[in-house]
Parts: sequence; C-alpha cells; structure tokens
Amino acid sequence: MAPNLLHLPNGANITVTPVFGGFYFKSNDYALHSGSLPPGWTIIIQSQQDAEEATEQDDEYGDEPGRPIIHRYRTPTLRSDVLFISSISNPSNNDFKSPVSPSRQIAMMLWSTLWWYFHQPRPAPQVTTQHSSKTPDSGKPKEEWRIGIKREGIFKGRHLLSKLERMGLVAGEDSFVGTDPDDRAGQGWENMFVKQRAFWQIDPRIFLFTLSPTHNSPYPSNSPYHSRPSSPNRDSGLMSPRPQSEDLAGQGLWSPTTPGPFYSASHLPTYYPPLPQQYTITDGVRHPVRPKPPRQGETFYARFIPSMGQYLSFRCVSLSPKGVVYNGPIGSATPSFLPPNSALSSAAHSATMANLNVTPSDTELLHKWMNDDRVNAAWGVGGPVSTQEQFLRANLLNRHSFPVIGCWDGKPFGYFEIYWVKEDTLGRHAGGIEDWDRGIHVLVGEQEFRGPERVKVWMSALIHFCFLADSRTQRVLAEPRVDNTKIHGYFQDVGFFKEREVALPHKQSALMKVLREAWEAPFL
Repeated sequence: MAPNLLHLPNGANITVTPVFGGFYFKSNDYALHSGSLPPGWTIIIQSQQDAEEATEQDDEYGDEPGRPIIHRYRTPTLRSDVLFISSISNPSNNDFKSPVSPSRQIAMMLWSTLWWYFHQPRPAPQVTTQHSSKTPDSGKPKEEWRIGIKREGIFKGRHLLSKLERMGLVAGEDSFVGTDPDDRAGQGWENMFVKQRAFWQIDPRIFLFTLSPTHNSPYPSNSPYHSRPSSPNRDSGLMSPRPQSEDLAGQGLWSPTTPGPFYSASHLPTYYPPLPQQYTITDGVRHPVRPKPPRQGETFYARFIPSMGQYLSFRCVSLSPKGVVYNGPIGSATPSFLPPNSALSSAAHSATMANLNVTPSDTELLHKWMNDDRVNAAWGVGGPVSTQEQFLRANLLNRHSFPVIGCWDGKPFGYFEIYWVKEDTLGRHAGGIEDWDRGIHVLVGEQEFRGPERVKVWMSALIHFCFLADSRTQRVLAEPRVDNTKIHGYFQDVGFFKEREVALPHKQSALMKVLREAWEAPFL
C-alpha cells in the first residue's frame, strides 16, 4: 500500500505510510508552524472476525478457542476493523512546551486518524446473516459503517477512553457503571467504536489546536500579528494589510497565520458550545435567539476534496471594495472526473497566489453573476451594480440569514444563503417547522465550476456545515421552484427528498428536506 498524503481541514498535511501491522502518520508541516500535531504517531489496525464466521483459510493469528480471528488490514470492512494508537513521536521539551492536556492531544491524533480512515473506499453496507443468507444482495439488510477502538497501546491509559467518550469522539453500547471497582480493569470499555455517520457530525474545531513554541525554539512561532488578521483598520474602515513574509498559504496552512475557521491565538480549540436556548418574537413568530453569523469575509468552512484535488471553502460576503484576498491552501491535482489535459482542467487549476490577490469585490462578482440570463431568470436581481450592492446590504442586515461566497482553491464560484427557516417566508407558509431547521439558497455563477460532480460536493458541504454549526439542527430544507426539475435531481443526489409542494408569494416550491439521522457523509 503506497504512502498517502492526508489533507486535514485546517490545511495541515500528513503523510500516511504503511508499517508492519499498521500505519505511521508523519506531520509534514511540523517545522513550518507551531506544531498542531506531534511529529508523528503509529496506529495498529486490524480486521476481526468471530470464530464461528471464519473459515480455515481466514486464521492468520492462531485459533485460540473463544477469541476472534485477527486479519491483516487490507481494505475497510463494514464493522470488523479495530484500531489503536501504539506509539507517539513527541517533540523535544527543549523546543516545545508539553501539551497542557495530553488527553486532548491524543484525541486530536485519533480524530486525524479517523479523518484518514473515513476517506477510504466505503465498504458495501449489506450484511449476510442467518436469516438473510438466501436474500439477494440488493435486498439484504444494511448496517452502518463503523470502526472499533481497541483498549490497547495508548488507549490503555487509565480513564483515557472515558475522556474520549465525554469529548464525543468515541461511543459504546455498554452504558452501565460496571461492578469491578478497579478502573484499570476497563470493564465496559472493551467495545468502543466510531460510526462514519457520527464522525462527520463532529466539528473539527473541537480537536484541531496548536502547541506553543518555547522562547528559544528554532521553529518559527508564526504567532498572530500585533493587529488581528483581517480586523478593521480604524482609519480607513478597510481590512488591515497582512505581512507577506511567510509563504505558508502555498503550503496549505489555515492556522495560525491565516484567519480561517481554525485560527486561534490562544492555541486552544476554536469551537464553543451553543448558548442556552432563549426565545424572542419577530413579526409575530416566536423563535430561538439566533447566534451571530460569521464576520464579513470570514471563512467558516474549509475542506480538501480528494475527487477534485482542490480545497472547497465558504466565507461570508464582504462589502469591501477591494475584494477578499484568499490566504488558504490550494490543491494541485486534476479533478478525477476530468482528463489531465482538458481545457476545464487547465481553467480550474490556473489559480495561483498571484492572481488570487486580484479577486474582484463581492459586489462585482454578484453584478456579473446576477446579470447572466440563466441566473436572472431564477433570482431576478439583474441590473446595475447598485442593485446587487443593495441586495447584499439587505442580506447582511438580515437577522435570520447570511450571504455566502463559495470558493474552489480560493476562486469564487457561487453565491449561497444559509437561513433559519422558522422566521423565513418558507416557515410562515409551510407549517410544521422546527425551531432549528435550516434552509439553503444556491447559485453557481462561474461556468467552469458547473456540473453534477461539483454540485454534489458543494451542496453536501452546505448540509455538512448546517449540521456542524448546531447539534440542535435536525433538518435542512430547500424550496426550489417546482419547474426546476434539474436542481430537484441535484438535491436528491445528496440526500434530500421531496415532501410536498408549498405556495409561496413569489413561486410554487417543492419542499425538500434532508434529515440528520438519515444523512451519512459529505461527498469526497
């Protein structure tokens, strides 16, 4: 199995190399910044099978009665894989301070390992049981993809698995106290696991943080500048300039030198739980007090997309006349669905840090996109640039919605709106809306980034964000016009189903929903 380059959502890169019995994870960015991960760690991953299910050829590690048969890991299995971290390559204490919380650092390594594992090819969900042995594969029962967390190696530490469980990273079905008073016995902690569906609903910001360099460390600290990156300048009202001394954007680092979703001056997780539920009334509708949306120009979602070889990111719209400079990572591969020398491939990957810095303002982007006949027919916001500026200003002042720009490798490709449904027009006409339902409006403006392959990725990423943003959101809704059957198909491809039609003041809509409990993962 060849080494694999792993791209974490904060832009850090890790090389995963097969070793005997498992894999070694090496942090490629360790010397470039303050070490969000240790230099490396080793995992042992195996496939286990119950003895009664195994054949004579299956036994690779002996046949002790009553114990599961252990196989070498080759490809993911639906429920048979187990892993544990066997060793950690920690930095010298002379260069870096020891982590304030070793348990949280271990959680970060496990989360990164799971990020790699759940990017592997998904195994078939059908299972063969005694009752389904004669059922055709297409009709067999399905189970969720999950991996076991074995209480071995690092995970054998006292209370470590219980801490990982309280962090929400691992789970177990043995929800009892236990009768053994000795915690070291591990009663009730032998069958911990992580499901794919649950993993993709964990906010990465909980686990991605940095170590603090010591004063005399040879490693550059790259600490935040005296003025917070992208903070307003009191004199001009524009965004403060950033130093250009580091070339880290090309290395793929969101944090700590760029103000992406993982930026943290305190070297601590950037995730915080939502506020306690409070209510208010807007235009006669009682609804929860909503959290503040991202700042103008702030990137709030970023992820490397292996099938595209590019980074997908979403940021809030900005009214800055100079546009928003992209300082995040850039992919280098050709999208898997394009031939290497195709024109679209060249166009999609022509972005460089030089030309990204001359991005037009968001108002100019909207002026271009909204005056396209195809877009104007759906949105009706064509006209002079003052029309789009007024449109953006109104949306930036909207209390239940915020405007979004989507980017591929930093190049803007579309405009989106993410809104709370209950106090929206849809909520007033649809009925049956829950407090934390969210909705999305979508628009792709750049021709080179159109097509079903990309739609699946960014549309599922919007769903992903909605579920990450607040665990109380159980449904994401959309209300495309009934005659736009093409977009209906796109919504259905990523998990939406059409519930019924709703008459809105300006259109007849298909009410489409995707449920948290039925959603599995974003497209990769």
